Parts: sequence; C-alpha cells; structure tokens
Amino acid sequence: MKSVAVFCGARHGASPEYTLAARELGAEIAKRGMVLVYGGGHVGLMGEVADACLAAGGKVTGVIPDFMVARELAMRNLTELHVTDSMHTRKALMASRADAFIALPGGFGTLDELFEILTWRQIGLHGKPIGLLNTSNYYASLLDFITQATSAGFVGERESAFLQVEDSAAAMLDALAQAPQPGMGEWERS
Repeated sequence: MKSVAVFCGARHGASPEYTLAARELGAEIAKRGMVLVYGGGHVGLMGEVADACLAAGGKVTGVIPDFMVARELAMRNLTELHVTDSMHTRKALMASRADAFIALPGGFGTLDELFEILTWRQIGLHGKPIGLLNTSNYYASLLDFITQATSAGFVGERESAFLQVEDSAAAMLDALAQAPQPGMGEWERS
C-alpha cells in the first residue's frame, strides 16, 4: 500500500476530536512513507489532514474540480495538484491514484465518496481496501444502517465485510494493510 485516498469534511465539525483525528491520520500516512490522495482543498478536515501530512514530511496529491479552484478553495503548497473538469472526474482520478481508501467524519460529500467507492468494489471495478475512521463513534448510526441493510438482504454478508472500521489512525492503516484481497463482490469479474 503506497497511497491512500482520504475522504473527509470541508468543515471541522463540532468536536475538536475530528480535527485531531485528521491531523493524526495525515501524520501517520507520512510516517509510513505513503502518499496522501485527497480532495485538494485547504478548508476543514481536508486542509488539516493535508497540512499534517506535509508537516510530517509526507507527499500529498490533491485532486480538485476547477469550480472549487475558482472559489479559492484549493491548497497550493501540495506535492501535486490536479485540477479536473468535474466532480465525477475528480473521484475517478482519486480512485485511480489510491491503493486504499479511508473516510474520516464528514457530511454529504464524504458519504457520496464512501458509498461510491464501496459500490465500485461491490460491482468489481476495484479490489482495494476501504476503511471508516470512526472517530468518537461518529459513524455508529451508519454502521447500524449497514447491519440493517445486510439483515434485510440488500447488502451481502461478503460486501458488508469490505468496510474496515477502526477508531485510530494507526489501527486503521494496519487494518487496511491486512485486509483480505481482492474478493470484489457479487459481480466479480472473471
């Protein structure tokens, strides 16, 4: 695992623990010599994870759509910054540049990215590990929903196991490194 994409909020959230978790993850990615791939912004948890990775001597690849650059949301001191023509292109480029994925606390955009990458794994577009950094039990109700969807027959047992859940940066990166591969879902390619 040489690179990890991090999906997270463009806001800091109500608890300082979210900011601390983003900083810890950025520093841990750098410590392990991995490249951080993220949404390219300087705001919220996005900015925190990137700043922490850079401050710890890490490499950071940002991927941001041009309309966000126009709103002056792009972080400029990155190792690499890719400007895309759309959110769709952004997500595809982030996915292609990453060996694994982690979702920190966030809102609609974070959930969109997380569920899209889970869906892509389910339908066999990739076999990369996916993690949920459950800081301060932020994702408890989401995990309950996944359990409910599995019990109701809408998510397979195999697919529900795609998501690694941890509450610290080091444990999260360890879990992703040890995650079973590939096993891509019920529509697995032959």
